[in-house]
Amino acid sequence: MTPGDLVLTPRGLRFCGQYFPCAIGRGGLTREKTEGDGATPMGVHRIVASLYRPDRITAPNSWAVPIRRSDLWCDDPESDDYNHLVQAPFTASHEAMWRADPLYDLVLLTDWNWPKAAPYCGSAIFIHHRRKPGHPTEGCLALSAPDLRWIAERVSPGTRVFV
Repeated sequence: MTPGDLVLTPRGLRFCGQYFPCAIGRGGLTREKTEGDGATPMGVHRIVASLYRPDRITAPNSWAVPIRRSDLWCDDPESDDYNHLVQAPFTASHEAMWRADPLYDLVLLTDWNWPKAAPYCGSAIFIHHRRKPGHPTEGCLALSAPDLRWIAERVSPGTRVFV
């Protein structure tokens, strides 16, 4: 591990010698991730993309992609688009990336079960804004908005995430 890796520890998410309070999935940590279990998958993941809401925040880095109103994330294990960004209209099960709340104003996408997704092995494992301190996620890692922004300004595609 290097100082430029993101490392989940009992003290929080360690990055560049600092610790950031970090929420994990309501199902805890798991080595056997399944769709809908609410658990955060353990392992070494990589950051593959950065998304942001351009009507709410500025791009955190030069490689960030703006979220559009039509952006959705497919969470239907039976779909060929499982665990991929798709566009509305879309009939398979999905979640909206353009949300009323701030959870996805800034999102770091990980390579968990991506790009070739195995059905039922989990989808939408992101690093995003937390709901409130101590509130669990559906399987993602979640940080305060300022901490997430600080990290997003310093990571790059390929940054390792140790969970």
